[in-house]
Amino acid sequence: MTHSILRFVFVLFLVIKPLSAAADNTILILGDSLSAAYGLKQEQGWVKLLQDKYDAEQRNIELVNASISGETTGGALRRLDALLEQYEPSHVLIELGANDGLRGFPVTKMQANLTSLIEKSQAANAMVSLMEIYIPPNYGPRYSKMFTDSFTQVSEKTNVHLMNFFVLNIAGKPELMQRDQLHPNKDAQPLIRDEMYESINQWLNKD
Repeated sequence: MTHSILRFVFVLFLVIKPLSAAADNTILILGDSLSAAYGLKQEQGWVKLLQDKYDAEQRNIELVNASISGETTGGALRRLDALLEQYEPSHVLIELGANDGLRGFPVTKMQANLTSLIEKSQAANAMVSLMEIYIPPNYGPRYSKMFTDSFTQVSEKTNVHLMNFFVLNIAGKPELMQRDQLHPNKDAQPLIRDEMYESINQWLNKD
């Protein structure tokens, strides 16, 4: 009788374990070089550092880093369906737009792409957060304002969480930037990890 009970408990554990794992938060990160650890080893980037922090805390959060250096909103849109099907994320974080701006793409096209990224993710039952992005001021105040305002407009239109730009407090400190003064260096990555830890916590708690 005892062996039968133990066998039942063991089988029950095997059945319940996958069900609990399926309920974990899987966050798909759609980003560009700022999230792809450009100029660094992957283990030095903020995404890997944040995953290590979650693992140390035994948090049921998995970060899927689908970021690509040089990625645009249009490029991500072409990849999104396959990513949603492969990973079935519970959450999607969109950190895109900088390369659209740096290439001078029309703001209206970027807005349309961001909206499509959000709507596709929502259709796949994922909660979405859109990160506000800034570009260097040398593109002119009019274009820069139109560009940055786009993220608030899109987030309000689609009713998604708007996340603060994670490089805003780092970009003005040369000691935390790589030689190109566009990408955070190794020393900046733990700072970004800590900021994103708080930002993602706010997002998850809001949802």
